[in-house]
Amino acid sequence: MLGEVLTAAVTPFHADGTVNYEVFAELCTYLADSGSDGVVVGGTTGESPTLEDEERIQLVATAVETIGDRATIVAGTGTYSTGHSVRLTREVEQIGVDGYLVVTPYYNKPPPAGVVAHFAAVAEVTDKPIVVYNIPQRVVINIEPPTMTELAAIPNSRYVKQATTDIDQARHIVELGLDLYAGNDDLILPFLEVGGIGGVCVYTHLVGERVKAMVAAFRDGDIHEARAIDESLRPLIDALAVTTNPIPVKTALELLGHEVGPLRLPLVAATDVERSRIREALATASLAPVV
Repeated sequence: MLGEVLTAAVTPFHADGTVNYEVFAELCTYLADSGSDGVVVGGTTGESPTLEDEERIQLVATAVETIGDRATIVAGTGTYSTGHSVRLTREVEQIGVDGYLVVTPYYNKPPPAGVVAHFAAVAEVTDKPIVVYNIPQRVVINIEPPTMTELAAIPNSRYVKQATTDIDQARHIVELGLDLYAGNDDLILPFLEVGGIGGVCVYTHLVGERVKAMVAAFRDGDIHEARAIDESLRPLIDALAVTTNPIPVKTALELLGHEVGPLRLPLVAATDVERSRIREALATASLAPVV
């Protein structure tokens, strides 16, 4: 298994917009030390649409070198181009990751047959597990149950990161024998209750140990404790949705003293109002801003 709690890591940048690999290595170490079983590199939270291929590959290599002996590394290699996704996966394969996050092709809106063919093409160039990333609010297409059933027939298509609130669809994924990850922070507990294994998270940049404790409590049968932890983190979850991800989580990390740097356009810095909301949520979660 890739782990129960995976963090979709941000990509730190220098002030001039270049990738800060040194800080990324520090971030990976921090995440592995604070509740994350693994790290997803080059996902949505990592600003993947703005990364050059060479940057993605170097980020993955940095993560493997830094924490690959004690945490799983999942590389985001999915794009809206099947050929590009295949090439990225082939290049990253040489580094030695544990799996690949492949998002549903966005913008070009392929029909279901095209979605299946896309994932099958990527899966053909690796024997590592593929995490199917279904996030219709960003890519427009939702992977409907019949299509998911076809994807389950691909031998190394074993995981699904599901970023929708449809519990019936989540249950269907589990019934197919696939491992279900919550793709939104607020879905981890509801998905655990239908047989999910955990989440690919954003708020674990900030409260990873608490999220790990929530999953452990659920596994131990202490549903009351799991729900109490989940409820206590809801204000933070809400604040991290105040604007487009990863703007809020990078702001929160900065407020807590992590020098993750700016965002790349077209993403922009949080407004003063958004920043204030995030600062308040950190305080509510007993996380004391240092700046």
